[in-house]
Amino acid sequence: MTVERVEFASLLCSRLCHDLLSPVGALNNGIELLADESDPEMRKRCLELLEQSARTTADKLKYFRLAFGSAGGFGEAIPTADAHAAISGMIGETRKIELGWLVHDDALPKAVIRVMLNLALVAIDALVRGGRLDIGVERHDDDVEIVIRAEGARLAVDDSIIAALEGNLPEGDLAARTAPAWMTHVIAQAGGGRVVSSRDGADAILLGATLKA
Repeated sequence: MTVERVEFASLLCSRLCHDLLSPVGALNNGIELLADESDPEMRKRCLELLEQSARTTADKLKYFRLAFGSAGGFGEAIPTADAHAAISGMIGETRKIELGWLVHDDALPKAVIRVMLNLALVAIDALVRGGRLDIGVERHDDDVEIVIRAEGARLAVDDSIIAALEGNLPEGDLAARTAPAWMTHVIAQAGGGRVVSSRDGADAILLGATLKA
């Protein structure tokens, strides 16, 4: 493994740790509160906090396993139902994001699923005030096309993440927050395709990718 790959792996791990710190920290806080609490109603609330935090942690780990990992055990194709479940879990019950799912294949190549999940992650992060997330995948004779549209009030789009997705980010500017986007660009490029984006008005963005079938 080259030094560059080690550095990239470190950045990706930093992103994972950042995203998991909050739910894992909530688990720790819930356990501490439960140990010191004797009131039945408060203990019930502590257990609810523990349950929610454990579910959030598990949902994020499942998502990151498919989006960032090698997704071992699935072979060369991954069931789209697993991707749908991962995205639904990442959105959760409190994000106020409506999901539109326009994926008709029962399974898709691993690279397609990874690109789709990473683009969806960018879109979810941008929907800071909630909104709508539409995900579509179409197979053609020679390629697979992914289209993701995020729409919501005060959409928060990080220009450096978009630059990383499209392969326009200077290598020296790579950071933990842009590492997943850069990985998405590399996966798409290795699959004979690329990632593109465009704004659709003030409160919407389109993210797309094409990979060879």
